[in-house]
Amino acid sequence: MQNKSNQFIPAAEIAINDTNLHTAVSFATGSAFNKRQAAMYAYGNVHGEALRQQAAAVKRRTLQNLPDLLEQAEANMQANGITVLWAADAEEANQHVLSITRKHQTKLIAKAKSMLSEEIGLNHALEAADLEVIETDLGEYIVQLSGDTPSHIIAPIIHKSKDSVRDTLMDKADMPATDDAAEMTHFARGILREKFLQADMGITGGNFIIAETGTIGLVMNEGNGRMVTSLPKVHVALIGIEKIAATVEDYATLTQLLPRSGTGQTLTVYTNMINGPRKPDEVDGPDFVYVILVDNGRSRIYASDYAEALACLRCGACLNACPVYHATGGHAYGWVYSGPIGAVITPLLTGLENATPLPYASSLCGMCKQVCPVDIDLPRMLLDLRHDLVEQGLTDRIWNWGMRGWALTMKSTKLYGAGLKMAAWGAPKMPGNSLPGPLSGWTDSRTMPEFSPKSFRQLWQEQEES
Repeated sequence: MQNKSNQFIPAAEIAINDTNLHTAVSFATGSAFNKRQAAMYAYGNVHGEALRQQAAAVKRRTLQNLPDLLEQAEANMQANGITVLWAADAEEANQHVLSITRKHQTKLIAKAKSMLSEEIGLNHALEAADLEVIETDLGEYIVQLSGDTPSHIIAPIIHKSKDSVRDTLMDKADMPATDDAAEMTHFARGILREKFLQADMGITGGNFIIAETGTIGLVMNEGNGRMVTSLPKVHVALIGIEKIAATVEDYATLTQLLPRSGTGQTLTVYTNMINGPRKPDEVDGPDFVYVILVDNGRSRIYASDYAEALACLRCGACLNACPVYHATGGHAYGWVYSGPIGAVITPLLTGLENATPLPYASSLCGMCKQVCPVDIDLPRMLLDLRHDLVEQGLTDRIWNWGMRGWALTMKSTKLYGAGLKMAAWGAPKMPGNSLPGPLSGWTDSRTMPEFSPKSFRQLWQEQEES
C-alpha cells in the first residue's frame, strides 16, 4: 500500500468536513469505547488494572527475550510439521507466498483478515500473478469489492454506512435490492461459502505464536477464519516477528484482554489454536501449513528506543479513544495503520521523512495509554518522534525559525517585555481576531486571546508600591 502519510493535513481537513464520515466513525468508536469500558469495569477497577499490568509485564518480558523466543517458536513449529520461512521485507514475504502458490499449483486463494498482508501489499502481488484472491472477512470483502482500503485495525469498514455497503453489494456482486442488514449478510455469506469450498489455499494473519508449543493463535468473530484454516489443503499464516507469547499461560493472559479491549467481549466467538497440518486420523484441516515470519522494519524498531511499540496487540482500543481519529477517521493517516499506534509505527516502519505530520496528529491527552491493554506509552513516543523530527531537520522551516525566535525571546527579559507590549497593542487590530500569515493556522481553530496591557509582573510591582 502506497504511503500517503505526508498528506495527512489536507486529508484531515477533507475528512473533518465530511459529515457522513464523522457520523459513522463517531458512532462506531463511541460504541466500541463504551463496550470496552463496561468489559473492564466487570473485572473491577483493581483487578482490571492488575490484569492490564500483568499483560504489560508479559509483553515486556517477551520483547526482552524475543530473539531466543523466535528460535524456540521456529523449532517447535517445525516439530509440529509447520514449514517456517523468514522474510526480511515486504518483497521477500510476497515472493515466499508466490513460491508456495506455484509449488501447490494454486488458482484460488481465500484470505482471512490480516493487517500485515495490507502492509506488504500481498493482494496486489497475487493479482499481478493472475491468481484469484477473495477476502472472506465481511468487512474486508466489502473493502475489496469497492476498491477501498481498511480504515480501522479491527473494523475495516467503520467509515461506511449501511447504504454504502448496500450499494457496493448491488453494484459489484449483483445483490437484489434490500435495506435489511441481515439479508445483506446472508447474501455475502452465500458467495463466500462457495469460495471456501473451491479455494486451494487459505491465507491468514496470526495474533500470537506460542513459543513453548509452536502453536498459532487466531482470535476472530467471524467463522471465515476457521473455514480458511480447515477447508483448503494449504494454509499460509503471515505473522510479524513481534507476535510471540512465550508460554500458554502468557497467551491466556493476553487473550483475556485482547477481546475486551477491541470489542468489549469476554472472549471472541472463535479462538483458534493451530498446531500444524492435519494428522492421518483427522478428517479436516490443511495438508500443508506454512508460517512466514515477517520483519519489514520491526528489527529496526526493536533496536531503537521505540521497541515498546512492538508490544501492540492490534486491538484498536487507542483508535476508539482518540479524539483525532474520531474527527478524521483512518484514511487521513495515509497508510495501513491509523490512530495513535499508527502515528507511532508508520514513521518507524516507513521512515520518519515519509510520515512527518503523524507524530503531531495527537492532542497528547493520554487516553491511548490508559486504554491500551499492555500499557504502551504512546504519548511519550509521540513526543520523542517530534523531537526526532526537529533533530533531523524534518520540520517546517518557518516553524523552526519561529521556535528559535520564541526561545530567544524567553531567554531575554527585555525581549519578553517588548513582545508582551507589542502583543497587547497589536491584538485588537488583527482583522477578524486572527493572526496573520503563517501564524493564521493557530487561530483557525482557536479564539485569539485578549492580552492585558500590563504584565503580571508589572501589576505585582504596582501592588507592592501602593
